[in-house]
Amino acid sequence: MIFPGVLYFLVFKYLPMGGLIIAFQDYQPYLGITGSPWVGFKHFIRLFTEPTFFMLLRNTLILFAMNLIFFFPLPILLALMLNEVSRKWFKNIIQTVIYIPHFMSWVIIVSITYVFLTLDGGVLNELMAAVGLPKISFLTSTEWLRTVYIGQIIWKELGWSTIIYLAAITVVDTQLYEAAEMDGAGRVRKTWHVTLPAIRPVIITLLILKIGSTLDLGFEHMYLLLNSLNREVAEIFDTYIYTAGLKNGQLSFSTTVGLFKGLVGLLLVVGSNKLAKKLGEDGVY
Repeated sequence: MIFPGVLYFLVFKYLPMGGLIIAFQDYQPYLGITGSPWVGFKHFIRLFTEPTFFMLLRNTLILFAMNLIFFFPLPILLALMLNEVSRKWFKNIIQTVIYIPHFMSWVIIVSITYVFLTLDGGVLNELMAAVGLPKISFLTSTEWLRTVYIGQIIWKELGWSTIIYLAAITVVDTQLYEAAEMDGAGRVRKTWHVTLPAIRPVIITLLILKIGSTLDLGFEHMYLLLNSLNREVAEIFDTYIYTAGLKNGQLSFSTTVGLFKGLVGLLLVVGSNKLAKKLGEDGVY
């Protein structure tokens, strides 16, 4: 049963690691890996000395921080709220509705957002104009780009992200709830003193994995929002790799950026896992 999953990681995750060697070469496709000249840390020096690096790092860290602060707690809260719904049919309807956006591609999500937020003919801007408020260019404004980005993530992934927490809640010993109820605890008290402590290991594990993806925000979503007017706050490592590697043909340099992202993610996972263990948690491993 685990063979397809193992095969996926071998083919798409581990085997491509051999190509990381081109980060230390001036790779030329017609010469191949064996024939391309070795340049050592030339591309790394370029990466860390270019002004673009600090812009990419700033934008990526700010978006990750907003993701961690505004999105990460919401699935936990939603799962706790769904757990309190007593009518099963109503709970199933809510879950179905909030799961649907997850199965839409980012192209559809961004397109729907465009219909609502575009300056010319957008639903929200037309409503604002109707009540005498000035229109706002949400999709090209540097002030609104990050808000739109996080809002789309919440809309698309909030419902789906509750699944793991709901699964963790279902295995909580019901005797704990009965004991708390006998002590006079209401729903809020039972949630705070029973449910949350029971699912804390799951929360810590997902938080560690989330921290590991600090520099890995995903390419497709931000690329669809990126334009020449908001590039200053929208350009992140993922979109820069695409631009440098595929558009400009700088394959070695783009591989260097990707390797840097991977190493940072590895260090963050190891570091946060050790910190979690020192604080008495189980950690990921």
